[in-house]
Amino acid sequence: MLIDLTQFIAPSMPVYPGTEGPRFTPANTYERDGFKETLISMYTHTGTHMDAPAHLFPGRITLDQFPVDQFSGLGLVVDCADLPEGSKVPLERITRYGNLAEAAEFILLHFGWDKRWGTPEYFGDYPTLSDEAVEWIISQKKKGVGVDVMGVDPIADASLTIHKKLFAHNEMVVIENLCNLDRIGKALCIFTALPLKHVDADGSPVRAIALIAP
Repeated sequence: MLIDLTQFIAPSMPVYPGTEGPRFTPANTYERDGFKETLISMYTHTGTHMDAPAHLFPGRITLDQFPVDQFSGLGLVVDCADLPEGSKVPLERITRYGNLAEAAEFILLHFGWDKRWGTPEYFGDYPTLSDEAVEWIISQKKKGVGVDVMGVDPIADASLTIHKKLFAHNEMVVIENLCNLDRIGKALCIFTALPLKHVDADGSPVRAIALIAP
């Protein structure tokens, strides 16, 4: 079974504070041109999207430089929906999954925050990774980390501390604004998040899906 983990891109969607929402401009119409075509203008980090190390560090790898298998692999959903706002995900929350956590190539943190999508609460004080959890993910050489919140860093952290720790010396990706992680269950899934294939991609919207056994 395939599960869609991707939020819709729409003019009224939540975007990172300080950026503009996407714009959909009619470029061609049935009446004038005989076909419909729309000009879409948006930031590379709009909606359910992927960050590359080049997002924060000049000269580092961009999404278009990764081999395509970087964007697919075994994913594990770590249930963090019970954590209070503003808390840190302890390492034990991940390692309690044992061999599944070690085998996973993507750690997907389920906070349940996607239920707040489209409301002011989505910009609230969501939980984030603890230093110990970040170090474990790095040491395990995971392909990526995914979250169902606006970012791996708190919105108030303009320094993007967790991003920088994850990317400083590692060729990995971060996927933000996921949804429906609660539908995957406790077993490993095949997680795929494919970015647009454009040059110098510091980030890109993705279509993220999970393939699970029926």
